[in-house]
Amino acid sequence: MDIRSQISMVFHLDKCIGCHTCSIACKNVWTDRKGAEYMWWNNVETKPGTGFPTKWEDQEQYRGGWEVVDGKLRLKSSGKQNFLQRIFYQPNLPTLDEYYEPWTYDYANLFNAAEGDDQPTARPVSKITGEFIDIESGPNWDDDLGGSPLYARNDPNLKALTEEQQLQLMSIEQLVMFYLPRICNHCLNPACVASCPSGALYKRGEDGIVLVNQEVCRGWRFCVSACPYKKVFYNWNTGKSEKCLLCYPRVETGQAPACFHSCVGRIRYMGVVLYDADKIPEAGLRPDSELVDAHRDMVCDPHDPAVIAAAKANGISDAVIKSAQASPVYKFVKTWGLALAPHPEYRTFPMLFYVPALAPVTSTFDGDTVANNVEDLFAPLDMARTPMAYLASIFSAGEQGPVRYAMKKQMAVRTWRRALTVGDIDIGTAKLALAAADCTPEQAEEIYRLTSLPTFEERFVIPPSHREQAIEVLKNPLENKGLAGIGFRDAPERGL
Repeated sequence: MDIRSQISMVFHLDKCIGCHTCSIACKNVWTDRKGAEYMWWNNVETKPGTGFPTKWEDQEQYRGGWEVVDGKLRLKSSGKQNFLQRIFYQPNLPTLDEYYEPWTYDYANLFNAAEGDDQPTARPVSKITGEFIDIESGPNWDDDLGGSPLYARNDPNLKALTEEQQLQLMSIEQLVMFYLPRICNHCLNPACVASCPSGALYKRGEDGIVLVNQEVCRGWRFCVSACPYKKVFYNWNTGKSEKCLLCYPRVETGQAPACFHSCVGRIRYMGVVLYDADKIPEAGLRPDSELVDAHRDMVCDPHDPAVIAAAKANGISDAVIKSAQASPVYKFVKTWGLALAPHPEYRTFPMLFYVPALAPVTSTFDGDTVANNVEDLFAPLDMARTPMAYLASIFSAGEQGPVRYAMKKQMAVRTWRRALTVGDIDIGTAKLALAAADCTPEQAEEIYRLTSLPTFEERFVIPPSHREQAIEVLKNPLENKGLAGIGFRDAPERGL
């Protein structure tokens, strides 16, 4: 048993309001530099939709993640047989059109135009070429109803639905949508790290955060191809790869990352979990139908004496173990079974989990009237506006069981709270709903508390950082105190 610690996250999609405050917070802190204009380390997508970059979930096109070949895990994008052939050319990279050409506006003309009969305008100007452009896409181009059904119909996850379900989903009056915020998943089995020829990408041993060493990166972009979530970006100005670093300078000082701290809907949770690294190779070989359980099996009980002993043997401090025991992520993922990782079939084992958004039917439109003909508080899951097959395509490799479990438990908790607060549902009926959802009244109260009324300290249980332990492997920490901060003192130069 090889117990390690990992900073992990949960996003509660039922609370996301799509305000993009998280994206702007990240943009202002990290990606406002030359060459990073098109990068959005944090972005919020509307589902159904094609996302950013366009159709990033289509691995037939982009070849990201892992696949099982002859009983072994292999990167889809590269291997020993074609490594040298692709070292200077990546055929499966998204183009700038799949992202978007970043632009600004010709404000000088707007403010300084000569007097005339027409209102002056600020035409869009490319931030790359400096020439006037026609804006045809953006990082959130199909937000809400924008571009649907033109863009939403290209969502790769719609392949899991029947033609009738797709027609129902795309009816503009009945269009179902929810928001999907995305950052780097800081995976347990990151394809970006495995694909990097120079070893510039690495996973920190103390907290599992995946970073890019800007001094080592040669800009070969294997990482961009290999990441199935397309959360590694190429800076055309520096010639280096960049990605979300989970605001590790903030985390090391006990602060939540910028996107977490600024979240208006308070959908974000962060905590440390303990996992067994020995289980990663075997879990990656499991069939798609077993990947959700295999992923959860790697997460260990932080109260188990055997796990605690193995963690201490690996140098994990008592303070980190204590943080793992109070982690909200462990509760959502392991204890309650509410949170699911995106696209487990990519076999990178993301450590960002999502609580699926409810889209229940509570009434129907009949002619000129709205009829509440649903006997219970919620209609059955098969009548939900978001088909279970669609959610399963995103969160459970097509297996509907884990998604149904999470959705049913959420509905049962709401039924229970309705019975307590409004009183129009019998307590006995509410208890039956909880029992059918594998939930007790005590657990329902815990879920309600952490979902609706959490304090800042309950949402973000950040373990104390011991950077000196990582640094002293190579150097004397007392002589290199500066390295315990943000890192390099000099900006990276473009590689030759």
